[in-house]
Amino acid sequence: MLDQPSFWLLFAVFLGTCFGAGATGALFPPGAWYDALKKPSWNPPNWLFPVAWTTLYLCMSTAAARVAGLAGGPQGAAVGLALGLWGVQIAFNTLWTPVFFGLRRMGAALVVLGMLWLSVAATLVLFWRIDWVAGLLFLPYITWVSIAGALNLRLWQLNPAASA
Repeated sequence: MLDQPSFWLLFAVFLGTCFGAGATGALFPPGAWYDALKKPSWNPPNWLFPVAWTTLYLCMSTAAARVAGLAGGPQGAAVGLALGLWGVQIAFNTLWTPVFFGLRRMGAALVVLGMLWLSVAATLVLFWRIDWVAGLLFLPYITWVSIAGALNLRLWQLNPAASA
């Protein structure tokens, strides 16, 4: 494991990446289009989204920094693959908001969410094998992405004319 200053530097880099992904929410806010959609009874309240994503970004960054700190050890190749997958999942994470809110393509957004789910699941498995705490820190994320996928699907079903 890394010394504390190195860990916190890596954590800051990963957190900055997460908040860069999250900035798409400011570029493509839900707005009136989303407010007008028919929603299922289990739709989370709007205030929960920033709270959930802040928590998830902290967990994701901590997990990645823990794994990155093991890069020089015997699991170096596995660490490289795991961090590569972390990069893939954050790319899909970044892509979903512009597709769903920007383009208003709920079907395409569901495909992006499917790819996000697969990449998060793969990252979780590799993180778990390298450092079980890092894997554990990804469990809330896979749970949230699963709920988001179900919500995306249900919104698309309830609002077929609202998708471009």
